[in-house]
Amino acid sequence: MKRIKKKMKTWKKVVIVFICLFVVGVSSFLFLLYGPYNGFRDWLITTAMSTMNHKYLATWFYSQDTIDQVLSRHNMIEPDFNTDTSLIDGKESYDYIDEYDKEILDRPKDSLYKYIKLDEDGFDAYLVAIYDPSKIRVVTSKYLGYQGEYLVDMARDNDALVAINGGGFKDTSGQGDGGTPVGIIIQDGKIVNTSRYTVSGGIIGFTNDNKLYLGKVSAEEALANGVRDAVEFGPFLIVNGESSFINGNGGYGVHPRTAIGQRKDGIVLFLVVDGRRIDSMGADMNDLTDIMLRYHAYNAANLDGGNSSVLVIDNEIVNRPINWDNLEQTRPISSGFIVVE
Repeated sequence: MKRIKKKMKTWKKVVIVFICLFVVGVSSFLFLLYGPYNGFRDWLITTAMSTMNHKYLATWFYSQDTIDQVLSRHNMIEPDFNTDTSLIDGKESYDYIDEYDKEILDRPKDSLYKYIKLDEDGFDAYLVAIYDPSKIRVVTSKYLGYQGEYLVDMARDNDALVAINGGGFKDTSGQGDGGTPVGIIIQDGKIVNTSRYTVSGGIIGFTNDNKLYLGKVSAEEALANGVRDAVEFGPFLIVNGESSFINGNGGYGVHPRTAIGQRKDGIVLFLVVDGRRIDSMGADMNDLTDIMLRYHAYNAANLDGGNSSVLVIDNEIVNRPINWDNLEQTRPISSGFIVVE
């Protein structure tokens, strides 16, 4: 009997501790959701509402009025002009402006690219400097219109040294296979996809003289402006040296990210950020813009992010892609930017 009573007392203590922990946990969560400090609330709402299929993470807990109020404090105003490619002079200087300029320019002679693992506060980021933009091309799934491909396979099939993901695609209920691209795609001077992506941003691509062009134009207008390879996405982060005006986190939340930029000397920057991990939650538009400005990008734009963000170097995935739903490391996509010899 004594043993039974002792066991019952032990179980009672365990149950009490469990209940206390549960109450503390729920109370803490509710405090984060509805307390006087809006940091967590704003993060959750902007992050959830900027996804295609996880808006319920915000609508479960907040009214539409609350969501609208939060989103009104987080938005972006992009520059209302297109890239002036004449401002990209393509002249490299070895009088380093600062340590970040030195990090880009200090390289072995005739290097085509340089990989830099960035030490950021709160997220893992990966930067690649491409020294010859004439080697950059848009790549698409060979099953475009039917099914996407993994970027690592597209890179391998095209003998690419470096690759990042590009534009978006239809992703109904988070089950999109990358086969149906969203937004214009131009490949080797030909229009490959004509559907428009009009939420923000616009054409992101390279002209025949290898300059990054950002413009809110049609596919035909892009070709008339000499664009040879491009996708359509956004928002634009920097245009002609002028960054977007960003309120709060820009309204796009915190996610895995991919971005592309070009310096005045012509050097192109590929940037990929890991997210949705305890040790790397992701980046917002301020983070992307800050990194691009730090490394002296003169034009820069956000590309598709989330589960699609991936960097491939020498046929290996360098970053740590993750899928919220099933922890897959990467997913099929429609398009990307590659670097070939």
